[in-house]
Amino acid sequence: MAASRSSQLRKDAVHNRWVIFSPARARRPSDFKAKPDQNPNTKTQIECPFCAGHEHECAPEIFRFPPESASDWSVRVIQNLYPALTPDLEPPNIVCGGGPAMVTGFGFHDVVIESPAHPIHLADLSPTQVADVLLAYKKRIEQLRTFGSIKYVQVFKNHGASAGASMSHSHSQIMGLPIIPPLASARIQSMKEHFDQTGKCGLCEVRQDDLLVDESAHFISVVPFAAMHPFEIWIVPRDHSSHFHNIDNDKASDLGSLLKRMLMKVCLQLNNPPYNLMIHSGPLEMESTQLAFTHWFIQIVPQLTVMGGFELGTGCYINPVLPEDAAKLLREVTIPN
Repeated sequence: MAASRSSQLRKDAVHNRWVIFSPARARRPSDFKAKPDQNPNTKTQIECPFCAGHEHECAPEIFRFPPESASDWSVRVIQNLYPALTPDLEPPNIVCGGGPAMVTGFGFHDVVIESPAHPIHLADLSPTQVADVLLAYKKRIEQLRTFGSIKYVQVFKNHGASAGASMSHSHSQIMGLPIIPPLASARIQSMKEHFDQTGKCGLCEVRQDDLLVDESAHFISVVPFAAMHPFEIWIVPRDHSSHFHNIDNDKASDLGSLLKRMLMKVCLQLNNPPYNLMIHSGPLEMESTQLAFTHWFIQIVPQLTVMGGFELGTGCYINPVLPEDAAKLLREVTIPN
C-alpha cells in the first residue's frame, strides 16, 4: 500500500505530456471539496439577458430549439455580444507551415443558452434536455463547416466565475477558428505516434478497470491514467469516431444521460465546483489516413487547484490525487432519483 501512495510520473499518451502524481501533497481525496464560488455577475433573473422574455437584450439569434417556437424555447444559439473573433473581417489565407505572423481576427464566436430559466444549470436538466444542448452544438458545427475558411471548431463551457464564466446563467460557447490550434495539433500528432507504434487508436484502448467511473450503451466515462487535474473525467465514444458532429440522435440521447450523471457526481462529491468542459474533436478537414487515430472525446475539469510556476515553466502538471482514487470516489457517489 505504501508504494501506491508514493509519487509517480505518468505520461498522457493522448496529449504527450508528463504528469507528476504526489498524493503526499493532498488531503484525503474524500476531503477534496471546492470552496464556494462567487460569480461576479450578480444580476437577478429579471435583469439577466439570457432569461426568457429578455431575448431582445441579446446579440442576434442564430437558431433555437424548438425552431418553430416564438416564445417557449429550450435552447438558443446566439452571437456573442463581445466576440473574440468576428465573421465580418476578410478570411485570412493561412498556409500550413508558413505564412504571415499576423492575420485578421476572422472567425465565429457563439453562445449556447442551455435553458430559459436562470437558476437551472446543465446538471439540473433532464437527460433529454442535455441531449438537446448537444444537438445544438452539432447543428452549429455543421453550419460552420460550410465556411471553407473555418478549420477547427471548439465547443467549451465555463461553469463558475473562477472557471471563466462571466454570466451566471448556464451557457456554453462555440468558436470557429481559421487555424488548427496548437493543442489540437499536438494531440493529433501524439495520437498518430501511438498509432504508428501500436497500430491502434489510443482512445479506443483507453484504460477502464479501476479508472472507470460509469458507462452507457455508446460511451464510457473514465478518470484518465495520467489525469492532469484532480477528478478530471473523459467521456469517450465506444465506437471509433473522429468528429463530434457525426453524432446521431440516439447517441446524443445516450450521451446526454451519461453527461448529466457525470456532472451530478462531480457536483455532489466536490461541493458544486467551478469546472470547464471541452469537446475535443478532429479538424473539420482531415486526410483519410488521419481518421484512423483521431478520436473525439469530452473532457471535464473541476477547478480545484491553481496552476503555478512549475506548470507554467515546464508544461508538466502536478496532480495530488491518484486517478484510481478519484475514479473510486466518483463511482461511489449515489445520484438521487
